[in-house]
Amino acid sequence: MDAITLLKADHKTVEGLFKRFEGAGDRAHKTKRKIVDKIIEELSVHAAIEEQVFYPAVRERAGETEDMVLESLEEHHIVKWTLPELEKTDPADERFDAKVTVLIESVRHHVKEEEQDLFKRVRRGVSRSELQELGAQLEEAKKTAPTRPHPRSPGEPPGNLVAGPAAAVMDAGKKVAGAGVDVLKSALPVGGPS
Repeated sequence: MDAITLLKADHKTVEGLFKRFEGAGDRAHKTKRKIVDKIIEELSVHAAIEEQVFYPAVRERAGETEDMVLESLEEHHIVKWTLPELEKTDPADERFDAKVTVLIESVRHHVKEEEQDLFKRVRRGVSRSELQELGAQLEEAKKTAPTRPHPRSPGEPPGNLVAGPAAAVMDAGKKVAGAGVDVLKSALPVGGPS
């Protein structure tokens, strides 16, 4: 799969999650939490692989994309600061839906610019074989990409090439530890430990 096809597939996945969130009822707090947690994971991985692989390659190989890439990096920056807030906000909080709505609007704007402008320029400036190779690199980068937001991590190489995989290891550890806590909670009697 070429790089643009892969990134568009990611966009489609996230859009599906956005629609599920928008279709959830006002009191569907557990459902909304699960959807938002998946949105956070998908956007964290997607932003990381774009920043580590796609944007540097585009800046190097496709002419007249510098301003678009820099704007995209700034849009990622804003999203990466919103995601940790959503992680910590209870879905019953009066501002939760509003935060998600603003996130959705921001990401939709970003996707529209990428798909209507940036990707077209990349297709004109980068050969088919290079896009295939870039797609394979993006797939490989997904395996070691962070699954949670790390807004203080560098957004560009070489810093993100080191910080990204390290953050992914921390994310995996947190996920395993969280699963262990959930197992322990479910094993305790209803009133807690006696």
